[in-house]
Amino acid sequence: MTDAIRIRDLAWRAGPDFAIRALSMTVPTGSIYGFLGPNGSGKTTTIRLMLGMLPPADGTIEVLSHAIPRFAHRALARIGFVPERLHLYQSLTVDEAIRFHRAFYPTFDDAEAERLRGRFGLREDQVIGRLSKGEAGKLMMLLALSQRAELLVLDEPTDGLDPVVRREVLAALVEYVESQRATVFISSHLVHEQERICDWVGVMDGGRLIAELPMQEFRSGIKRLRVAQAPTVHDAAPFALLSREAVTLHDENWVVRGWQPAMQEWFQRAGSEVRAVQDLDLEDSFVELLRGARGTVEERR
Repeated sequence: MTDAIRIRDLAWRAGPDFAIRALSMTVPTGSIYGFLGPNGSGKTTTIRLMLGMLPPADGTIEVLSHAIPRFAHRALARIGFVPERLHLYQSLTVDEAIRFHRAFYPTFDDAEAERLRGRFGLREDQVIGRLSKGEAGKLMMLLALSQRAELLVLDEPTDGLDPVVRREVLAALVEYVESQRATVFISSHLVHEQERICDWVGVMDGGRLIAELPMQEFRSGIKRLRVAQAPTVHDAAPFALLSREAVTLHDENWVVRGWQPAMQEWFQRAGSEVRAVQDLDLEDSFVELLRGARGTVEERR
């Protein structure tokens, strides 16, 4: 089975202050892939490149086995997209927006659109320009889900929504994936939200993909260690060191990625001792990945 999205060595520059650098990414077919990163890290730009809205300076992009941007029109016919900002005509009613959207997608499911409209509490005669942010978010998700798309690309779909609306939208998304076996690529800076639904994670920062791994590995493989008599060098360590800081005269805290209990032997051979191993929650793991990546960039300068 081919991957739903495959990007290799992607590059794009927006002037002197920001660039996408040598980005490579693989989104397995049938996965829910959480694309995490702080605001301004390049998530939306990557999505625009992926959908053919921007021309890459270098590298290759394949979406649903179609080369992008050359065959973007073929891929887009099979993609449901929810952009970061409302993209619908403000003067249309909810019913008119549904009928307008339907005209572009032969797979559009009228019955599903009506079911979701009722579930989300949207009236047919509501004018889009008068919808609340939560109502607008539900309408955009309704349109994407009703396409019966093979791939959903969602850019911050729950940003700014209240917790009740957010839960409604995510529940509808999970139900869709289970019934359609679709692939979902969901961009967000809300780390805790992704933990509940995603099985793959990519972490973006400063135009670079700094990590890509299964959610289970992300959740369980990053640890904080209390190390006594810590070694001064770690070049041959069997794990990735994300950060280290002194806490007492003899002890340091190390945050490591890819930790396994047997790795304590490496410290013992170096004359050190691991006194404690602490699990991190997903948000702490995310923050430590960013800190580690930024520290590496600073060291190179």
